[in-house]
Amino acid sequence: LQSVTEEALANCVEKIKNGGFSQVYDAKGGAAVVMNVNTGEVLAMASYPSYDPQWFVGKLESDKWNYMNDGETHPLLNKAIQGTYEPGSVYKMITAIAGLETGNITAKEKINDTGIYTKYYPPRKCWYYTSYHRGHGYLNVTQALQHSCNYFFYETGDRMGIDAIARYALHFGLGKLTGIELPSEKTGTLAQRKDGWGPGDTLSAAIGQGDNSFSPLQMVKYISMLANGGKNVDTTIIKTIQNSDGTEVSRDEINKYVNNKLGLSDDKTENLNISQENLNAILEGMKSVTSETGGTAYNIFKNFNIEVGGKTGSAEAGKNVNAWFAGFAPFDDPEIAVVGMVENGGHGYYVAEVVRDIISEYFGMNVQEVNEDVSATSEMEVIR
Repeated sequence: LQSVTEEALANCVEKIKNGGFSQVYDAKGGAAVVMNVNTGEVLAMASYPSYDPQWFVGKLESDKWNYMNDGETHPLLNKAIQGTYEPGSVYKMITAIAGLETGNITAKEKINDTGIYTKYYPPRKCWYYTSYHRGHGYLNVTQALQHSCNYFFYETGDRMGIDAIARYALHFGLGKLTGIELPSEKTGTLAQRKDGWGPGDTLSAAIGQGDNSFSPLQMVKYISMLANGGKNVDTTIIKTIQNSDGTEVSRDEINKYVNNKLGLSDDKTENLNISQENLNAILEGMKSVTSETGGTAYNIFKNFNIEVGGKTGSAEAGKNVNAWFAGFAPFDDPEIAVVGMVENGGHGYYVAEVVRDIISEYFGMNVQEVNEDVSATSEMEVIR
């Protein structure tokens, strides 16, 4: 799974750069993370471009050193935990949950996307208007996620304000450390009220722009919590630790050691008991992204034999457009969440290929023939 995650990410970045999709973008690199939605276990994690640790054995060649210090692609940076990026439309499920839970929208209410949101100056255009010179029309929250309608989420965000959005974002682990047992994890930033905050800032935040900036690891935790019913998960790369006598080190002891070593505190996130009806409206929207005509990743998953909930995201970052795709599978009984991000990847639709290939590997869809050795031997190795 780790190998396929690295390969799928690398292939996607190069495909975007070489015009393998409909448009060419000078993609710089990216990251991908796979998580168990129920336990928070990180099953695979990749950052691209990368390097071979073997290069550091013996004399380090000058060309390899120059490559690793590239100021644009940053191969030495673990982008999965140290890179933070505006999430774009992948953030819209946060705005949707906050809107539903606070009663500012209902699952059945339809908002009319006329194409341009004119309540504040300057007016804001839905991406659909920019492309097709018209709005999406009347959409409920499920349909708004399917079509990634900016107008719907502008209105939802404006009704409840930034405080409600930030509260739910924090619950889902955005803008704070996940506590993974690795050094140099970045906190990112969460759009919250501050001096000079105005309604336009809330509109930007509601669609994942503005002050929002998160790591791919934070994003996969958020998607895992959506998939598991809103329950908090403890992000970890440690399955178990055994003592030399075969006894297992307790999770409390592991957490205490890691927190002390990395200067972390226990995650005191409480479950918000989010309404299952509200969650279902959002998850159905994510399923329609991949399974229904008009869904923003439908063409990537239309012949896929596992139902996937997903969301595309394209986030403006200066002159670049970072591309995201976040998904979970199987839809009816989720096991894994997968998030892929490509720096200046252009469209989240492109990155959906990364997630599709990873899901295929996890569920054994890439296996042509399996020859299983059912014999077993007892063996224990002690490393001192």
